[in-house]
Amino acid sequence: MSTTVLTPVRPSPLPEPARPVVDIVLPVYNEMHVLEQSVRRIRDYCATNLPYTWRITIVDNASTDDTWAQAGALSALFDDVRAVHLDRKGRGLALREAWTDNDAAVVAYMDIDLSTGLDALAPMVAPLVSGHSDVAIGSRLARGAMVARGPKRELISRSYNLLLRSVFAARFHDAQCGFKAVRRDVAEHLVPAIEDDAWFFDTELLLLAEHNGLRIHEVPVDWTDDPDSRVRIAATARDDLRGVARMAWRFLRGRGRIELGSAARRQPTDDFGRRFVSFGIIGAISTLVSMALFLAMRGSLGAMSANVVALTSTALGNTWANRRYTFARRGADHRLRHYAVGLGAFAGGLGLSTLALAGVAAAKGGAIAQVAALIVTWTVSTIVRFSMMQAATKPPTSASIPGPTSLTSSSRPS
Repeated sequence: MSTTVLTPVRPSPLPEPARPVVDIVLPVYNEMHVLEQSVRRIRDYCATNLPYTWRITIVDNASTDDTWAQAGALSALFDDVRAVHLDRKGRGLALREAWTDNDAAVVAYMDIDLSTGLDALAPMVAPLVSGHSDVAIGSRLARGAMVARGPKRELISRSYNLLLRSVFAARFHDAQCGFKAVRRDVAEHLVPAIEDDAWFFDTELLLLAEHNGLRIHEVPVDWTDDPDSRVRIAATARDDLRGVARMAWRFLRGRGRIELGSAARRQPTDDFGRRFVSFGIIGAISTLVSMALFLAMRGSLGAMSANVVALTSTALGNTWANRRYTFARRGADHRLRHYAVGLGAFAGGLGLSTLALAGVAAAKGGAIAQVAALIVTWTVSTIVRFSMMQAATKPPTSASIPGPTSLTSSSRPS
């Protein structure tokens, strides 16, 4: 009688889940009353409207209620939801942990109260997936946004963002909206350079991104104030002001430059037209200010002294503005050389205009002749200054700087 030996069959390993294009991070602290409802709403929206693979990551910031238990239950219930627990609070800390330990091509986050309308999610993510932009933010202050909130919060928000534009010449409109996304290859370089682990994390992210030449895409959002918001306005405002001072000091010392590697944005090979027009606008403003000062003081100080005061008053500001806006040079890299060139051109212009005024005085010319002489000599010195600063601030060859690529299925991280 033969005996049949049954060999156990080893089950085939389950395939690894596909890495998502987008990971939506939800930082939470004592939010059990709204967590499940919000996660279900986000899942429904993504399944219907987001044309990319996606995942939701709940990050519990040391909640003292049953938020963590509920996050674990949602993670067990849905394959596209994961849960992470942290032992201390901080929205910035939650984003730091979730964004750096991630395999998605784009990492995003939104506030769990869903004050921001979800219809802005796809338009925010799309420019990052395509490679057009590096950071994307929802904005309550951009044209087209629809916002419902009280006057106190509105005033604080507008004042804070005006401060950022005044101190840093920031071009984004809303630093604090809890609705942002970053390309993961960019986040890998930016996030480690961010020092704050609380609410200022968002602002620091945007300031560093702009300081390093990255492109920020801004999406107007529909936003409704959450009456149950956990943000302590006074304490947050103080921390934000400290953060602004810290970042201003950081940039003033020439720090804040980040080696972005392959995530660096490609620089144009020739933007002469933009530089020429920008230089002309700054030069025209400087000329008008200097001429007004000259005409106001020539009677009391004399033409020679008035010319010295008028040109000196705009020399430093003119050099700063052209370095920053015309030639897009920020930070400490070659700063002394750039200022030396700008001030050297100023000294040459001052000498030339002084000689011209001396000639007018010798010919017994009046105010009209003096103004004409100044316009001619200032124009000549402006042309010379442009040539000198353009040579001094010449950027590296852009061919050596790879630009971002589209995050399509063929270029997703492996």
